[in-house]
Amino acid sequence: MSDIATETPERDTATHNDAPDAPPRRRYELDDRGFREVPKRWRKFYRVWQGDGDTLAPNEVICPVCKVVIRSVREFRAGDRVYCMPCMSRMIIVERPDGTLEPEVTYERS
Repeated sequence: MSDIATETPERDTATHNDAPDAPPRRRYELDDRGFREVPKRWRKFYRVWQGDGDTLAPNEVICPVCKVVIRSVREFRAGDRVYCMPCMSRMIIVERPDGTLEPEVTYERS
């Protein structure tokens, strides 16, 4: 009889334990950036992309569907799952060959 708890899934998520040798995730305090396209409760998790002069923090990714910045209280790592409320897309964070993290769309509402 196999023990299901010891089997590892193909995709590891943020809710699962990180690699044992990985440093702990940094935490961030989020403030409301005035993003009015979502209910007030979730506004602090989104902001508008400001263009070429704007940079992303380790706890931010840009949605490839609607170009809104998605924010988290923890830094993103490869394998994390992300949901974009404005366009209702589901994504997984992947690490590109150059070392950057980008969301890859797994579900997009048509």
